[in-house]
Amino acid sequence: MRTSPMPCPPPYTENTDTVALPAELAAMPQWSEFSAAAQSASIQTNALRVINVAGIALDISGQVTSPRLVNATAQLLQARHLDQARSTLLQGGISNLTEDRPAWHTALRAPAPAEDIAFERERMNAFVRLADSERRWRNIIHIGIGGSDWGVRLSVNAFGYAGAWRQVHFVANIDGHAMQGCLAGLDPHDTLVVLASKSFTTAETLQNGQRALEWLLASGVKNPHSQIVAITAKPQLAKQWGIPDSNIFRLWDWVGGRFSLWSAVNLTTALAISVDIVAGMQAGAAAMDSHFNTAPIAENAPVQMAVSGVINRSLLGYGSLNIAPYDFRLANLVPYIQQLEMESLGKSVNLAGDPVGVPTGPAVWGMPGTDAQHTFFQWLHQGSDGAPVDFIVCQDPDHTWTNHHQSLLANCLAQREALLKGKSYDSALHENLQAGMALPQAQWLAKHRMHAGGRPSNLLVLSRLSPYTLGALLALYEHKVFVQALIWGINPFDQWGVEYGKVLATDILQAISGQKVPNQAHDASTAHWIELFSSSQQRRSSGACSDND
Repeated sequence: MRTSPMPCPPPYTENTDTVALPAELAAMPQWSEFSAAAQSASIQTNALRVINVAGIALDISGQVTSPRLVNATAQLLQARHLDQARSTLLQGGISNLTEDRPAWHTALRAPAPAEDIAFERERMNAFVRLADSERRWRNIIHIGIGGSDWGVRLSVNAFGYAGAWRQVHFVANIDGHAMQGCLAGLDPHDTLVVLASKSFTTAETLQNGQRALEWLLASGVKNPHSQIVAITAKPQLAKQWGIPDSNIFRLWDWVGGRFSLWSAVNLTTALAISVDIVAGMQAGAAAMDSHFNTAPIAENAPVQMAVSGVINRSLLGYGSLNIAPYDFRLANLVPYIQQLEMESLGKSVNLAGDPVGVPTGPAVWGMPGTDAQHTFFQWLHQGSDGAPVDFIVCQDPDHTWTNHHQSLLANCLAQREALLKGKSYDSALHENLQAGMALPQAQWLAKHRMHAGGRPSNLLVLSRLSPYTLGALLALYEHKVFVQALIWGINPFDQWGVEYGKVLATDILQAISGQKVPNQAHDASTAHWIELFSSSQQRRSSGACSDND
């Protein structure tokens, strides 16, 4: 394993003494004008607004607009120093201010990356080529959680949905049932375990990894550590765990977990499908990076999505965002974007530590269409709150059943049009009368069949689902989140709320396992359940716990 230094971002020289923090949003005249312009704007159903980039057509016709809003948006982004912030991000400056480091995930997918990034790419590719040539590892157990899990699930399922000669089994949850179910029926002598953990201290990943190691040992594998791969920014900890240098692939400290798909974390995808899939995704993401960096505001897909997102959340009062991929292969896109957006934008104070003052970070949820239509679209159409929807569909499928795909496309367009147009009382009444209903019944039922419409949406049409277009799509959402955070004045690259829960879990685990934790005060409910669970575990350990306990 080469020991040359890992790539470093270029020195960040601007504001070397103090970091200029963004002004409070409510105090900015540009925000006031933007707010007024957005609230007076409307969806122009007779105007088509489409941005084409990297095999994706983004139709933003379903978002509010007006000439005044276009101008106010430009003024707000200028006041928020978009050009400078974007340059800092893409050139490896300090974008993650609360942790004083870059967020330089774009460097991982650059066409001509830094030497050590290129070196790690080639190491990963060589590992896959050797495994392929030897026809090894019929099964792969991918153990990671959050950013080390969702992106790999997405890419494997997107391009291996019809099956591959290597089977991938994912384990993220600390629940022992997940690991037990994963190991059942596998041949330990032909199984590779991939541990993906940036810190190599992630409790869930290491505990599940330990179970996998014990399984290999119990099965008589002579050198079990040779069947374990680690992807981490702490290679020394992986070595202490017993993993050989040749099986350790490096991350960098400036790669956030939810952006780590662009690194060797995607080794599992390369093994399951091919290294070409990973390379294609990186190329598509790099194309979106270039577009984000150079396209003017009015034609910049991530910027336009971000602006609409801010309007819908902060000014129009929508508390959530629905993701509706009309493609079975993109089922895991929903939790991927959910983590990206909610971990990045789930903040309520700005970089100065003051309250943002407006709602930020919508809840993100969804499932693939057409399943979604039979699950929650009723709420989207007629619920009192509703939510903006990102409809995602591929123009051309990779199967030959034309009627299936035509039905899928028709459903996607119909649901979006229904959200935009709604159905008036008069229209519903006319339909009822045409169906032969008596007037009183027709009038009564029309009130139940009407819905207001005017609910915002985006339509993202991929030419087809390829590694290139999927990579571009993921980068589109990354940059969208970055611009939303810039407008709100928050840091999208930390997650202190998650960290706090981890600290509490460590202390509670000690208490449940019977260890004394001095001076640890809990609320009454937590203390009650710690005591009950601790007693239960002690009885189970002593063999005194029956099935009825």
